[in-house]
Amino acid sequence: MRTVHFELLRPGEIVAERDRCPLVYLPLGPLEWHSLHLPLGVDPLNAAYVAEQLAGRTGGVVLPTFYWGTERERSDREKRNLGLNENDYIIGMDFPSHVIKSLYCREESLALILRDTFHSLIQLKYKLIVIVNGHGALNHIATLQRLCNEFNGESTAHCLLANAWSSEPYDEFDMSHADVIETSEMMALHPDGVDMTQLPPTSEPLANTEFGIVDSPTWKDRPTPDHTVRPECDPRLHASAEIGHGFLQRTVDELEPIIRTALDDLHRA
Repeated sequence: MRTVHFELLRPGEIVAERDRCPLVYLPLGPLEWHSLHLPLGVDPLNAAYVAEQLAGRTGGVVLPTFYWGTERERSDREKRNLGLNENDYIIGMDFPSHVIKSLYCREESLALILRDTFHSLIQLKYKLIVIVNGHGALNHIATLQRLCNEFNGESTAHCLLANAWSSEPYDEFDMSHADVIETSEMMALHPDGVDMTQLPPTSEPLANTEFGIVDSPTWKDRPTPDHTVRPECDPRLHASAEIGHGFLQRTVDELEPIIRTALDDLHRA
């Protein structure tokens, strides 16, 4: 096929590929604060790359990236772990010190547009819709999974949710927010969008509240005493394009057999 990108295909090409492989990928994620050194599109950009790589291996087409996602208010526990004021109303990664806010939408808004998208794809006679999600918020994932469950219960087609990150650490680095892994992914995919000079010298700790960089242990209720990023998770010390490529390829390798199994189930149905 000339390209996997749906928007670049002519009608006859779309029909031919759909008849060969009735699979469509929908990459998505919000435009969200990822500290000063990374672009806002980290989540959807990662999802788009993973979707493109999967389509190249499995067949099918990739819809234009959906640059939206949802977040909820931070709990008192999360605010304590991050070093935030418990009296502040904080949505997602929009901490008070940040110079701009993220583009989040409400859960119901996300559900409405995706539900209409699914129905449009049914009309186009796709049998397997794979949401490639780049955003890790629990309420966001729950909304997507609920929509998949609803779709699968009411349609003859099938919807599958695939998160665009590996389930295992890479080179002992666990994925978190704007940390080693996400910085490395952007170094691999969009190096012009990464500017490490926007962060202070390595002699200065990275405060969660100031930079919005959060390591995995902090999300798991193990913050550092001063609410800063651990040295082993510091993107200034460890991030590289090599790590980013490796983590992304591991993600694609993990997801490919899941997609192929779903396709096989369709053929047997």
